[in-house]
This record gives sequence, C-alpha cells and structure tokens, in this order.
Amino acid sequence: MTITVNFVGADGTRRTAQAQEGDRLLDVAQALGEPLEGTCEGQMACSTCHVIVDAADFVRLPPAREEEEDMLDLALGATRTSRLACQIWLTAALDGLTVRIPREARNMQGR
Repeated sequence: MTITVNFVGADGTRRTAQAQEGDRLLDVAQALGEPLEGTCEGQMACSTCHVIVDAADFVRLPPAREEEEDMLDLALGATRTSRLACQIWLTAALDGLTVRIPREARNMQGR
C-alpha cells in the first residue's frame, strides 16, 4: 500500500512523498532531501532526526518509548508533538501524515 507523507520545511515549504507501508519516516525524509541527518542511523542515540508531528496526526502514532523520550529531551525546539523520525514506521493508519522540520534542524552531511 502506498502511504502519503507531507513534509513542511522550516521555511513553510510543503513537499509530499509517497512511501510504502513498513518504510521508516527517516528514510522517506532523507530520500526526499529533507535535512534530517539521522547520525546514529536509527539506533536512538541522537536527536538529529527530530520532527514535529501535526497535532491532528500525533494521536495516530503509537506512543514513544522511554528511550525516545530521553533523546527528545536533547532535541532543540522540541514540542509536545515531537518525535524521532527513525522511530516512526509507516502504516496504512498513518496515510496522510504531516510532519514539520524544526528550524533547528541541521544536516551535517550536506544533503
């Protein structure tokens, strides 16, 4: 099944990606060229893939594990609906998900 994901850049630019069920949000974002570094490659050892989930979509996500919450404590600009993109696996229930890239996002890989 194809899943639509909407990204809102720090400057307000909106982009849409098509993903497959089971894809990880971080991989989808990076393939689209969004500035999410993902330094730890999804091992939950950093917060460089921090995104802010649209409030209406946040309730559709499974709750964050304690380890993810700990990493979000280190994320610049974290909000009540912040999550790590490496911990969001896309399902049919998340079709149409909208996430915002925080202003503080930095991609040291230069993508």
